[in-house]
Amino acid sequence: MDLQDREEQEDILEEPSLSEMGASEAVEAAEEIEQKKDDGRAWYVVSCYSGNEEKVQHNLEQRIESMGMEDFIFDIIVPTEEEVEMKDGERRTVEQRVFPGYILVNMLQTEESRFVVRSTPGVIGFVGMGDKPTPLQPEEVARILKRMESKAPRIKVTFRPGERVRIVEGPFKDFHGKVAELDVERMIVRVMVNFFGRDTPVELDFLQVEKA
Repeated sequence: MDLQDREEQEDILEEPSLSEMGASEAVEAAEEIEQKKDDGRAWYVVSCYSGNEEKVQHNLEQRIESMGMEDFIFDIIVPTEEEVEMKDGERRTVEQRVFPGYILVNMLQTEESRFVVRSTPGVIGFVGMGDKPTPLQPEEVARILKRMESKAPRIKVTFRPGERVRIVEGPFKDFHGKVAELDVERMIVRVMVNFFGRDTPVELDFLQVEKA
């Protein structure tokens, strides 16, 4: 390794961990990692017990430090996004995991680094065929990062065609009806509402109705 490579490696290692940043900062830092000189590092998907993603992330960070693996395992991300839903007539925005039961690990793949990750409490294993895990493709990483940095929260849809819903906003508030059609692209739901004994279609946005 020449002097320039050594300096670049030291610059990379001195950067803060993505887990210590906010969501937007983590996305920016992860994108910078993708643009670094190709030294063999890559992003891998690691499966863990659903609901324990942050705990596994913490356990792995402690193991990296205690076992001196900072030069091989660089960052861990739990991909999240904002999600808005209607519940009890009120809008709620919550942070949801993009891939429940999975975390992303940026690392150099060696026998030792694989062992450290696999033996971390809560980890089930790497995603991939054979003994060696399969790295994510750059375009796959880009899609995940783009989803994380989206400023428009995703709308959670809890109803399906044929189900009864209650209208919670607008001129038809408190009316009940049956879902006839969902337009996911426009985020519009068509509800059949009974007016004077006749079913009439009413178009509403997803956040104007909730499951009855």
